[in-house]
Amino acid sequence: MRSNAIKHGPDHAPARAMLRATGRDDAAIAKPFVAVVHSWSDVSPCNFTLRAAAQHVRRGIEANGGTAIEFNTVAVTDGIAMGTAGMRASLVSRDWIADSIELAVNGHSLDAMVILCGCDKTIPAAAMAAARIDVPTVILYGGSIAHGVHHGKPITIQEVFEAVGAHSAGKIDDAELLQVEKDACPGAGACGGQFTANTMAMVLTALGLSPLGANDLPAIHVDRARAGEDCGKLVMDCYRRGFTPRQALTPAAFRNAARLVAATAGSTNAILHLLAIAHEAQVPLSIDDFDAISAITPVIADLKPGGRYTAIELSAAGGTTRVAQMLKDGGVLEDHPTVEGGSMLELLSEIELGPQPEPVVYPLSQPLKPRGGFAILRGSLAPEGCVVKLAGHGRTRHEGPARVFDGEAAAFAAVQAGTIRAGDVVVIRHEGPAGAPGMPEMLAVTAALMGRGLGAEVALITDGRFSGATHGLMVGHVSPEAARGGPIAFIADGDTLVIDVETRRLDCLADLSNRSPKPSPPRATTGVLAKYARLVGSASNGAITNP
Repeated sequence: MRSNAIKHGPDHAPARAMLRATGRDDAAIAKPFVAVVHSWSDVSPCNFTLRAAAQHVRRGIEANGGTAIEFNTVAVTDGIAMGTAGMRASLVSRDWIADSIELAVNGHSLDAMVILCGCDKTIPAAAMAAARIDVPTVILYGGSIAHGVHHGKPITIQEVFEAVGAHSAGKIDDAELLQVEKDACPGAGACGGQFTANTMAMVLTALGLSPLGANDLPAIHVDRARAGEDCGKLVMDCYRRGFTPRQALTPAAFRNAARLVAATAGSTNAILHLLAIAHEAQVPLSIDDFDAISAITPVIADLKPGGRYTAIELSAAGGTTRVAQMLKDGGVLEDHPTVEGGSMLELLSEIELGPQPEPVVYPLSQPLKPRGGFAILRGSLAPEGCVVKLAGHGRTRHEGPARVFDGEAAAFAAVQAGTIRAGDVVVIRHEGPAGAPGMPEMLAVTAALMGRGLGAEVALITDGRFSGATHGLMVGHVSPEAARGGPIAFIADGDTLVIDVETRRLDCLADLSNRSPKPSPPRATTGVLAKYARLVGSASNGAITNP
């Protein structure tokens, strides 16, 4: 046992004395020590159930020969921080959460771990920590929120952001905006569409780090307690088998994860996060791999933001298992080991699903769209690459004049003031990993454009990120970013910009060679953001801080 380093032999009597003070006796001290790490917080619904869920996991561990040791880490809630300076902390928190798990687990020489995660960055952080530490690990997602009901129709947080734009355009009044706000989030759980949280929960299953079906359960589902106990039991089985995350995290597992993201038109943040997880797992993966996969993987799930349904309907339709089985039946899913002991294709073959209550997932022979929900572009404005979101629209090309903003706040103000016109290309720069710092999401701007009815008539490019709830012709992760001297720093108002998905190009038709960007002093000079700005790498490599 790794934990013998802190509890075995006469030299460690002081450590045992402290363990006894927490109520642990000789029998508990003699067993493997298993971390139960969660990101519980009561600031938002996303992580609200995790402290209770940890107790179910604890029972599963201790009923199967382990001693559970509980830790709490932090969470930054994107939906609350969105559009504020606090959004800079979101991506930073991903790496900090992974670091904090590493410090707690390695600092106490623990033998295994179960990680409970909820909102956007807690999920990739859990996988990054699992790959980095590489002790037996099971990851369990806290589940999705139920959708609200507004005027008899389903509603999610996506509609609240879009209602802000509609309100500013005079399309709805104060009372209607307030009612949308009150109706959208009926209880605990992470945002309900195929936004970043649900996309990354699916990724965890595809990578083999979570058991099939567990992450599909809604947050308040009656089977959540059983799922927690099962994960506690499963981690003890992994411990006895010597199964660690890197055994699951093969190149095939990462390709499968990318296929599920493409097939569900999931969040483009998954590209950033999968690159970071692969780095921790020491698995070769490049941004161009995602384009090749998306080009031949059709969209087969009718999910928000571009489709009709939420994670609740997907769960009832068979969840991740249904999507993966459709891909397997179409011959585009690969095999690899999983935390459950069997291989991915074996496990999928053993599960029989009944008919779908709602037509959420389609076979590959009847796709909703012929190609996946994203593409990777390069060109004169993105020599290191960028990500274009293809969900919820049919456009593959846009050419128009640049409307340039040095920061999200200025762009949002222009949208709300009604100065963005049909045909424009909104450019938001100095919002990259180092420049912001923290690479915030532009949901406030993109949702406001939708709310004002401009979603089908404008495009947007940024060195920042998009929320999983964003839809429309949006290009993010433009690399190199403006703060690192990328070409996006040289664009001026009125320059003609061209987004061309078919040719995989993002270009400026103006000559940028003789231009000098305006000086941009660091936005953070002290604290964690300044440290992050110094350490972080390009978004094209996952915006990683770990060398």
